[in-house]
Amino acid sequence: MSMAVVSLLFASCNDSKKKEAEEQAKAEQMRMEREKDSLLKVEADNQARMAEMEANSIVAKAMGNADLSTLVSALQAADMAQTLKAEGDYTVFAPTNDAFSKVPKATLENLMKPENKAQLQKLLQYHVLQGKMNTVAVMAKIKEAAGKLDVTTMNGEVLTLSEKNGKVMIKDAKGNTATVTSADMEASNGVVHTIDKVLMPKM
Repeated sequence: MSMAVVSLLFASCNDSKKKEAEEQAKAEQMRMEREKDSLLKVEADNQARMAEMEANSIVAKAMGNADLSTLVSALQAADMAQTLKAEGDYTVFAPTNDAFSKVPKATLENLMKPENKAQLQKLLQYHVLQGKMNTVAVMAKIKEAAGKLDVTTMNGEVLTLSEKNGKVMIKDAKGNTATVTSADMEASNGVVHTIDKVLMPKM
């Protein structure tokens, strides 16, 4: 075999290997781009889902209700708004503006101060249950508990639920009783029931 033929075969072999390497590199680049596009789509979908959830969260529902503006201010002062925007299942007993107006003005103003954030958080957490309970579920559990249902709130203290004239009644640690005035405000991360008194923990 002449040197010319050997050289030609060698060059042809090199070209073939080079072409194969280029094709492999191109295929790998395309695969990486597809993976990147797929990850970007997943991230975009997650962001859209989170945005939709927050737009329909407990906090968003409260912000859209003019009668809960004091509660919204309290949640923001206590740095709890983000908690009730997040994913989860919560039941919130939401005091109306009228309910907050029954709390002595000096007491409420004092709780809103930055140095009393821990106390305010404890107060607000006393209005939140882990898990979603609509009125039907609450009434059923009250019946199962022979008329008085003790539930543990987010701050670890207990509320006692009962029924009177078809309405849910809530007794706090101080012996005060609030009435659910408007029930079953559905949110993406739970349910809100408005009440006519601020529930007081032991503090």
